[in-house]
Amino acid sequence: MNSQENAELLAALMRQEELLKQLVAAINKPKLGLHSEAGSSKIYCNRHNGYLWYTLNNSEASAITQTALTGYLRELKFEKCERRGKEVHKLLATIQADRMYILESGHDTHFTKSILAAIATLTPQQLYSPVTIQPQAGTDENVLFCRVWVESELVIASYNDESNWREISKQAIAVVRAAAAF
Repeated sequence: MNSQENAELLAALMRQEELLKQLVAAINKPKLGLHSEAGSSKIYCNRHNGYLWYTLNNSEASAITQTALTGYLRELKFEKCERRGKEVHKLLATIQADRMYILESGHDTHFTKSILAAIATLTPQQLYSPVTIQPQAGTDENVLFCRVWVESELVIASYNDESNWREISKQAIAVVRAAAAF
């Protein structure tokens, strides 16, 4: 390559970088005008109210009829909170889509284990693409699993009673944080 070709390649790469910055800025812009999507929406991922997942409005459960949520996984974290008069630990998964969605599930549920095991197997680069979260009913009426898709690929990640959840959790959180750093 001569210096002219190098200069042209560098100029093209700089234009591409500028376009990527504009694209990211457009994705992160809030929706303008009148709408009903202010703030985030918390989605409860359990089968306590007879649904796979639901929202609460004035303590009333409202089923989510859509079977999947697709967006950018922005954060995974554990939080202590009070539910039904008891202190419990929950996993909160933040998904950026048409608005921010926060998926909440018990820290030791199959839904949480499914999502953590799947995300722990990914690279940060894979999270530059949207992920699809799909609740999956278990055969027991209380069990809810989570299927994770990256683009059109189902992420297969098995676990069992011997799985080290502290390490799997740390790995999944580290992958999300590394992806968010870019």
